Amino acid sequence: MNIKDYLENNILICDGAFGTFYSQFYGTEILPERAVLTHPERVLDIHGQYVSSGARLLRTATFAVNKESLNCDFDEIKKYIKNAFALAKKAAEGKNVFVAADIGPIMADKAEYTEISDAFLEEGADIFVFETLPGIKELLPALEFIKSKNEKAFIICQVAVNSYGYTQTGESIKDIFEEAKGNPYIDAIGTNCSIGPSHMYEVLSETELPENKYVCAFPNAGYPTLIQNRFVYNSNVNYFCDKTEEIAALGVNIIGGCCGTNPGYISELDKREIKLSERKKTVVHKKEHFYESDKKQGLFFDSKINKKIIAVELDPPKGTDYGELMATASYLKSEGVDAITFADSPSGRTRASSILMSVKVKNETGAVVMPHICCRDTNAIGLSSQILGAYLNGIRNFLVITGDPVPGVSRDDVKSVFNFDSVKLMRFIREMNETCFTEDNVFYGGAVSYSKKNTDSEIKRILLKKEAGATFFLTQPVYDDKDIETLEYIKRKTGVKMLCGIMPLVSKRNANFIKNEITGITVPNSIVDLYDESMTKEEGRAVGIKISADIMKKTYDFADGFYFTIPFNRTQTAKALLLEAKKLS
Repeated sequence: MNIKDYLENNILICDGAFGTFYSQFYGTEILPERAVLTHPERVLDIHGQYVSSGARLLRTATFAVNKESLNCDFDEIKKYIKNAFALAKKAAEGKNVFVAADIGPIMADKAEYTEISDAFLEEGADIFVFETLPGIKELLPALEFIKSKNEKAFIICQVAVNSYGYTQTGESIKDIFEEAKGNPYIDAIGTNCSIGPSHMYEVLSETELPENKYVCAFPNAGYPTLIQNRFVYNSNVNYFCDKTEEIAALGVNIIGGCCGTNPGYISELDKREIKLSERKKTVVHKKEHFYESDKKQGLFFDSKINKKIIAVELDPPKGTDYGELMATASYLKSEGVDAITFADSPSGRTRASSILMSVKVKNETGAVVMPHICCRDTNAIGLSSQILGAYLNGIRNFLVITGDPVPGVSRDDVKSVFNFDSVKLMRFIREMNETCFTEDNVFYGGAVSYSKKNTDSEIKRILLKKEAGATFFLTQPVYDDKDIETLEYIKRKTGVKMLCGIMPLVSKRNANFIKNEITGITVPNSIVDLYDESMTKEEGRAVGIKISADIMKKTYDFADGFYFTIPFNRTQTAKALLLEAKKLS
């Protein structure tokens, strides 16, 4: 009987964890997968225990078998694959048990998915489990390759999501399942790892399960505790099986266990003789809100708006002195500025939190605020936490950016995260609008770069951001006529709402610094030459305001508004810029 025949009338029970189960007996100092070559008897014993417990699908002990994890060449990888597959086949021999090639996530060379798949095909594998994935797009070449070699091969893809249904790269399980629905190479789609059975049930119960695919679910035993550098899970066999039975009742076809599970869990699942259920229709429960709504706080909530929008960026402080910032923010509020924005540690240098600064200014001045959120410093869990916290404090506007890299001198001690780029984070926020913020959506925008060598490539990225839900775009400060022409071209091609970046240069030193040290902003020599070393602060500011006024005139006809950056948070500079903007209107 092949696996599809079995699945027609049965729930297929897979094995449980290999890595965490192995580590209980042999420690965590060495990757469990190395035992395939160094201690094959241990691997065979674990496989045998799972077969005896009732598992009908056995995965090879190859989750971390790739060049990066094992720090070896591919010839060595092939030895691991050969031995691992032989051990699993030996354990399953004569037992009416299916054997699957197990392939974990590969962070480095994505082409290795295909190479590893080919090595398994050479050993006779015809079932493949790609597990604990952040998404499925990168698998496409490998999946196509497998089916080209064996059209009857059975391919299972499993993504790891958090309790909200998002992978570490910000993709939602709903989008991934929809993508899998149209993928001709995937036979089964599902989720494993990261969360326990209760949260996995919640995620799957609110996700449309594709009718044309088998669905699988392998939850962790629960959430672990770190004891003496080892993750330890509670023994909760009955609870785990109760919840996994509920998961199966949603219409899931393949069940098993991930981290923290062992043969005891699989044995109990087998004893319950869980029957195949019809697919349940997804029901999304509308959440009741217990807070006063801040509706219509979005910059562009009214599509018929015909005035020029003014957003002003203030720098969060490097230290504890925020007096100048609050004075300028209060003035901007009194002048009716549409939004005050706060950068998120620009240039990779620490400043006060953009979100907390926004909350403070909103609470003390009543201004509409818009913190920048960058992807550099925080992982998916942290970013979702920040957005939720901002929302609960009444913030409804965000500027979403990928973020500047950490300065080279800091890299040994400070590491960039970049779980997302700006497009993925926008998609993540769009999903939050559809699930968490249904009564009162947040509005978010993106950045426009005029300095990219390939303008059409930048246009494609802007359209991706627009598709991801971005409703407005802010440009870098512009000074050069050629860059103004580029922005007008981008506006014409995309049709997005665009605020033109205006930042007065206040001295020759300031102009040279921006020209030579800030990537993405072009300052032509003709602008720098308008300044003189002997100028006073007032004279330098006056030149900067004059240049800014000229740029506003040149961009007025195509820009939807202006995005002022105020050097050093000076109120006088803000006043002068707003005066020039009023002259134009």
